[in-house]
Amino acid sequence: MLPYSSAAEAEAALGRGMTVAEAAWLRYSATVPDHLLYCHNVAILLVVYTLAPLPLALLEQLTPQAVTSRIKLQPRVRLSAAAVFRCYLDTAWVLLLTVGMLGIVSFPVVKMVGIRTGLPLPTLGEAAAQMAVYLLIEDYLGYWIHRLLHTKWGYEKIHRVHHEFSAPVGYAAPYAHWAEVLILGVPSFTGPAIVPCHITILWLWFVVRHIEAIDIHSGFEFPFNPTRLIPFYGGAEFHDYHHRVGEKSQSNFSSVFTFCDYLYGTDKGYKYHKASLAKVRGCPTCK
Repeated sequence: MLPYSSAAEAEAALGRGMTVAEAAWLRYSATVPDHLLYCHNVAILLVVYTLAPLPLALLEQLTPQAVTSRIKLQPRVRLSAAAVFRCYLDTAWVLLLTVGMLGIVSFPVVKMVGIRTGLPLPTLGEAAAQMAVYLLIEDYLGYWIHRLLHTKWGYEKIHRVHHEFSAPVGYAAPYAHWAEVLILGVPSFTGPAIVPCHITILWLWFVVRHIEAIDIHSGFEFPFNPTRLIPFYGGAEFHDYHHRVGEKSQSNFSSVFTFCDYLYGTDKGYKYHKASLAKVRGCPTCK
């Protein structure tokens, strides 16, 4: 809730005129309590989860397999519409319970670390720098948590649920045991806790992270995917290999980039797989 009763009062506090975005933010948030602004995360997450994977699901369900096989990483696997819908319902329910409850109990921590709701809004440069930091922190911590989840106990008790989809689809990105959803929230929130941001950037961060997860679980390798332009980005093919191997996988643990797998030698299985494919296809550029 902003401590201003009018736009003039807000501009006087800023010492300048408000931008269009700041004026819109003032109109929207002036009377909304901070804890309700933070709880927007739940609604935003569910909307993104519902809509972002939908084009991928429709592509697979409505396009002939002969067409999708050219871009599908595991073309022989084709989930039924009922299986995809069941995945969506199960995951949405888990997200609503876990993220919803976490949103309620974690608000004091959010305030303590310095997530702000007031004016001014962050600049584009500030937002970009914070997002870059959050991605790097999440990727590093997520890598080690993922490796721990592939220990015998972690896999059998928790992580096996996520690997029920050996050929992942977009809606299976957050499909997991409720404990895993909570555990993986730690690396996602660590970045904002270390480098506090505006609540709008926190919303944006969770949207970007969720869309990225959907992308690497899409099961498709699009030649025109703009993420190909991001240096060291793992992408769908990189993560699809991890799901294909499943329980025994000791490769491709990173969630965003490929740094950690390279540094700690956990990309060797994937490199061998790529090299083998290149020999079979007689394609040196496939390495």
